Amino acid sequence: MTEQLALASQSEPRGSVRVARRNPATDRPVAEHDPIATVLIDTPLAHLDRPFEYLVPAELDADAQPGVRVRVRFSGRDHRGYLIERRADAEHEGRLTPLRTVVSPERVLTPDVLAAARAVADHYGGTVAEVLRLAVPPRHARAEKSAAAQGQKGTEAPPPEPGASAEPEELDDRVASLAPWAAYPAGAALLRRIGAGQAPAASWVALPNQPADRDWPAAVAAVVLAARRGGRGAVVVVPDHRDVDRLIVALKPVLDADDWVRLTADQGPQARYTAYLRLLRGHAGVAVGTRSAAWAPVRDPGLFLCWDDGDDLLREPRSPYPHVREVLRIRSRAAGAALVLGGLVRSVEVHAWVSAGAVAEVGAPTATVRATVPAVVVAGEGMAAARDAAAHTARMPSVAWRALSLGLQSGPVLVQVPRQGYVVSVTCADCRTPVRCPSCEGPVGISAGGRAPSCRWCGATAPATRACRSCGSPRVRASAIGAARTAEELGRAFPGVRLVSSGGAHVVPQVPAEVALVVATPGAEPVAVGGYHAVVLLDGWRLLDRAALDASAETLRRWCAAATLMRPRSPTQEGSEARVAPGSVVLCGVPPHGGVSAVEALVRWDPVGLADREWRERVELGLPPAVRHALVRGPLTGVVDLVAMLVNAGHVALGPAMADGQGDAAVVVREGGGGSLAAAVRAARATRSARKASEVVVVRLDVADLVD
Repeated sequence: MTEQLALASQSEPRGSVRVARRNPATDRPVAEHDPIATVLIDTPLAHLDRPFEYLVPAELDADAQPGVRVRVRFSGRDHRGYLIERRADAEHEGRLTPLRTVVSPERVLTPDVLAAARAVADHYGGTVAEVLRLAVPPRHARAEKSAAAQGQKGTEAPPPEPGASAEPEELDDRVASLAPWAAYPAGAALLRRIGAGQAPAASWVALPNQPADRDWPAAVAAVVLAARRGGRGAVVVVPDHRDVDRLIVALKPVLDADDWVRLTADQGPQARYTAYLRLLRGHAGVAVGTRSAAWAPVRDPGLFLCWDDGDDLLREPRSPYPHVREVLRIRSRAAGAALVLGGLVRSVEVHAWVSAGAVAEVGAPTATVRATVPAVVVAGEGMAAARDAAAHTARMPSVAWRALSLGLQSGPVLVQVPRQGYVVSVTCADCRTPVRCPSCEGPVGISAGGRAPSCRWCGATAPATRACRSCGSPRVRASAIGAARTAEELGRAFPGVRLVSSGGAHVVPQVPAEVALVVATPGAEPVAVGGYHAVVLLDGWRLLDRAALDASAETLRRWCAAATLMRPRSPTQEGSEARVAPGSVVLCGVPPHGGVSAVEALVRWDPVGLADREWRERVELGLPPAVRHALVRGPLTGVVDLVAMLVNAGHVALGPAMADGQGDAAVVVREGGGGSLAAAVRAARATRSARKASEVVVVRLDVADLVD
């Protein structure tokens, strides 16, 4: 068997053996110089997460360079991999196998991306091969040939020369770069340091309800321009393609058309790989995109920026489940680049970094914030409770109806509904016990079109005459209304008004400055030209009651994202009566704000205060991110096996593993005094892989939803 089966550790003394220029196994001539190639094999087996040595045949000498894709023989099968290094001597003392082929001479894996992939794998208890599947897009031969036909191959652009670090006021008149940052006392210093090639790390809480020339896309464009003026590249990551579109509109006036690329999943394989090659070859210096853009191979990066890091779209759904925030942090440290984490709110994780002194705060003074935020009315509070006794319990209280009616007199209004669908769930009309599916115990709901109630999990139709399991009543009522039913009801209430629904597979990016009633789910709210004239946030309890650690912080983030789409606040909206005029944000379905931290933070527009409160509580209770936790999920026997390894390594299992109806189990493990939890997870996965354990067990670190 000619495959390499072991690799000496780097910490051990090298028993280097000079390899002959002729391979006895194949009788193929090998390369004269540096005939040894170390290859990282693309394999899901955790115990093989290390480089292996191969011989470089003479005919592959020119193309077999560090960073290229190769095919190798391992354990009797052909595998893909990346050539990591060429050297003269081998560490393995046995006979080596030659490379099968070089897939492409394109050096797609850069040293800085490889180093970041190793660090990310270590942080999340994964393997380098898993991370590289996320970092390097699949090869597209047509894209490479097209680039070669255009004369790009072999004519890589030289690295940018560091320019004189211009002060913001010295930048050319294509953009008033300081204008979007004028409201932030630390804004000028941030631009100056980035332009000078320094590496500040900042948490930026952006002002809401800003005009287009001062809104967050314009501010991001100014920071990117400062980095380019300093002769360095930039990587900007946002949650979805609509944010990319808004940001590109702001970048076009300040950057040359060929100096930036877009990296999003909706581009298609060829367009995305072409953009990747442009960055790799130095023909563009700025990458703008969604989650995968965090790995963009920008040359000499001087800025890594993430907008709205609390959005769950920025957490990778594939193993080892890294978050963009952590990827950019690792890359910025390795590259000596600036790190900017911006948003309308601050996540608890970023606040932990701020509290530790690793990240500086960039925000506007309190007086400036209060002068720009929209007026927020909590239904049922103050004098409204005396005028409308049902304001606490009604889904759409009279104050919300008045806000929509007044807003529709002059422009578009927005209604945010937490859930998609028609009737999301039903309960007993007498005792409020949820109706469950008799087959799988899933929630029962009603689809649009007057269909019979059916299970939302398995689709089975619920019996029409089934009695309540608690009280025996046959009557049912809707307990959670979705966006489709809400739009239907509002369409009847406001006849003749254009109705726009946005959510799920149908997301509307923008609505004009015309009278319209927009019903949207969180994250799918269209941007209104000139801003909305009223915003109503329905079913606040539905977001607050989520069984998740970050329920309060995530609820505030979603509310703020909708509220900031309001048109700028006018001076006439300061009085108590004017607060129910056009320009109001009405929050429905929550208790008085003094008892709920997220509601209080929205009314006061104090996202930093909520983040600080959440952080201090989690420190006291030993919850993430103060203490790292891992969620272990899979077949019961596999979960028990892996959790036992973690416990033996000094970590704490929170509760026993109990199987559900499908035989799966989930256990949360808290980091203990036995060292790094990520290292223990990695070792446990490698042990199970070497034993050829059949059960597939998923381990996720740093998840907010510990109950999964």
